[in-house]
Amino acid sequence: MPMALAALARAVRELVASGVRPVVLIDGGAGSGKTTLAESLARFWPGPVQVVGLDEVYPGWHGLASASAAVPELILGSGFTTWDWERDAPGPWRALDPREALVVEGCGALTPASKALAGLAVWLELDEPTRRERALARDGEIFAAHWDEWAAQEAVHWQVDHPRELADLVIDTDAP
Repeated sequence: MPMALAALARAVRELVASGVRPVVLIDGGAGSGKTTLAESLARFWPGPVQVVGLDEVYPGWHGLASASAAVPELILGSGFTTWDWERDAPGPWRALDPREALVVEGCGALTPASKALAGLAVWLELDEPTRRERALARDGEIFAAHWDEWAAQEAVHWQVDHPRELADLVIDTDAP
């Protein structure tokens, strides 16, 4: 993975230097490391950057397609209504600066429509058993009860949108 991370760092530097608003999309299956990578990017970003996790956008456990369709508006807009998972209802508004760098991470972040608006698209590759183990270690029984329905939505996204093929960079998150 160090070579892949070096390639990612180089791609981000080029994107920032390009003069256009830097927008990075990070997609992959549940448990593949999208949030961790986005947090790392934000820590080392050369200047201000906004990070949106699609967990803030999914309208519940059946909302992958809906959140995925909202990504272009996240990129172009000035904010979005978050999802309150505890109340299972819309949450507060989160403002975004449409001029500031943006990283969007989550299952469904990378589609043909969102790719057209982004400067860099990243796919995180990891086998299903390891992803499941990581996701359930992170989220416990809450996710365990919804794993199959979420995996089915991911499969539809992968079949319809082909995010791995759209990616500028594929990173194997299980590589040494």
